[in-house]
Amino acid sequence: MIDLSPLLNLDPLLLLGLCLLGLFTGFVAGLFGIGGGMVMVPFIVYFLTLIDINQDLVLKIAIATSMSTIVFTSLSSVRAHHKKGAVRWELVKGLAPGLILGSLISSAGMFSLFKGTTLALVFEGFLYYSATQMYINKKPKPSRQVPDALGMVGAGGVIGFFSGLVGAGGGFISVPFMVWCNVELRNAVATSAALGFPIALTNVVGYIYSGWSELGRPALSLGFIWIPGMVLIAVCSVLTAPLGVKVAHKLPVKYLSKIFAALLYTLATYMLYKTVTQLLN
Repeated sequence: MIDLSPLLNLDPLLLLGLCLLGLFTGFVAGLFGIGGGMVMVPFIVYFLTLIDINQDLVLKIAIATSMSTIVFTSLSSVRAHHKKGAVRWELVKGLAPGLILGSLISSAGMFSLFKGTTLALVFEGFLYYSATQMYINKKPKPSRQVPDALGMVGAGGVIGFFSGLVGAGGGFISVPFMVWCNVELRNAVATSAALGFPIALTNVVGYIYSGWSELGRPALSLGFIWIPGMVLIAVCSVLTAPLGVKVAHKLPVKYLSKIFAALLYTLATYMLYKTVTQLLN
């Protein structure tokens, strides 16, 4: 039987903070069509510093917990895109084997080998890259067709590997790749949303396996996944994602994306400052 007493010992303000984070990231995911992992991770890192935990594991648990929420939130997104006939399922099938392999190598292997500070620098670099891509909103020019089966497996492997390292759904990599291969942007975004589920599910399995024997994990954790954070964020994000979708159709999202990019730059800079400070001490 699972001991739920540690949940009762959590600060009510911490639980409220997780709920608010879920509401915010759900709205952002619906507004910009992303998984929200980049926003979640820095805040989960902060919340984890408030409880009893091995500090070197904080970022790993934040990344794994963030990814675990995408398992649930991606399903509603895929359903909506599928109803509109926008998902290119043949691309999903072509990329999926590589996604699974790359995700497993990353989450079940490399993820546990990286030190916390090294992983932090990788994540911060990805934050800066994602913020820049969102700020300039520059899409690659279509220049070729979708590669053959082997090429699709290779591309899926790269997307899955980096997604597993930084806890993101892969949209910032998969969408530019598909657009570069002459896939219409609307279909690329929808297909990327469909790819989010196998990426998240495979990485979650890897995070559980690689973190199973780690010492210093918080109470109520499954491998590297912090269950209270996963449940509260996932439940609350599902509530606000539809609102984000509605707003996206009424407001000039290209201007809002610049504001969101500024938020990512701020979070990346804050995390970089904390990492450098830790390295110097």
